[in-house]
Amino acid sequence: MSADKPKIALLAIPEVAASTLYGMYDVLASAGRDWASLVEGREGASALEPEVVSVTGPYRMKIANGVQIIPDAGLDTIPDVVCVPEIAVAPDARICQSHHAEIEWLRRCYEAGSIVATACSGAILLAETGLLDGEEATTHWAYCDTLAKYPGVRVFPERALVVSGQEGRLVMAGGGTSWEDLALYLVARLVNVDEAISLAKLFLIDWHDVGQLPFAMLARSRQVDDAVIARCQSWIANNYEQPSPVAAMIDIAELSERSFSRRFKRATGLTPMEYVHTLRLEEAKQLLESGADPVEAIAQEVGYEDAAFFGRLFRRKVGLTPAQYRKRFRGLRQALEQQRY
Repeated sequence: MSADKPKIALLAIPEVAASTLYGMYDVLASAGRDWASLVEGREGASALEPEVVSVTGPYRMKIANGVQIIPDAGLDTIPDVVCVPEIAVAPDARICQSHHAEIEWLRRCYEAGSIVATACSGAILLAETGLLDGEEATTHWAYCDTLAKYPGVRVFPERALVVSGQEGRLVMAGGGTSWEDLALYLVARLVNVDEAISLAKLFLIDWHDVGQLPFAMLARSRQVDDAVIARCQSWIANNYEQPSPVAAMIDIAELSERSFSRRFKRATGLTPMEYVHTLRLEEAKQLLESGADPVEAIAQEVGYEDAAFFGRLFRRKVGLTPAQYRKRFRGLRQALEQQRY
């Protein structure tokens, strides 16, 4: 760590999201300054020195959604911390060829002792460096399957923040606004915990203590090339609450149970029963958000006769009990609906 203010480089590439890039910049620049000014009535100085860097240096560039920015500097220094914000790429996109210089720079920074942090899908760029091989990691829930394909990476989709690597110098935040957790973590680590708490109060930041599973879409759409399995997917989408749904799909596929299970897993990435569970749980989440039916009635409606089993499964897959999920998201839905007019 440098003797002066810790220097934090926020890496800009054409795919980076401006909201995360400058949201992190604002929070980090506020450390040591804004609480003193707004609350204590005294002039404060920033305790951190964030800057936006890019491979092209301080020249105008276009980033995600057509936003125009001018970075502060190039990649010719080694900062105390490097942050890779959210990047707008498809989960299966390979970005190593178009960002070779940035990947090499991230390696150099880490080898020189820098903390390398990522927000959301930025973890995919970090994975391309090889620094995550054999390490724990997280990213946005929609990118977890992609991240898990890198050698030896142990992905924890339920966690909003993961610290791993040598001396804890690899730090990853999950999806969406969990970049706020990352910013607070860095302030606590580089300045102190009290300052991080002050910033949480100033910016109205809630720590994502429940992780990101409650926000994840369990049954993500996935096109498959296998016409037989696609036909079964179409059927189960409207019949997941039926008893013995896997047996029914086997009949539709006209395959042996073993062959069907193998082809279904190869096509979708899930076993047939896992696939049924994800559809049922997504429907249950919608019912919990939008209505007031008892949990037992919702369990029955989506296909579970045993409400206790449903509750345990929901807690394991979603990270909250059905009652906790309803409390968190039904209130949000009602508040938003009341504000529409």
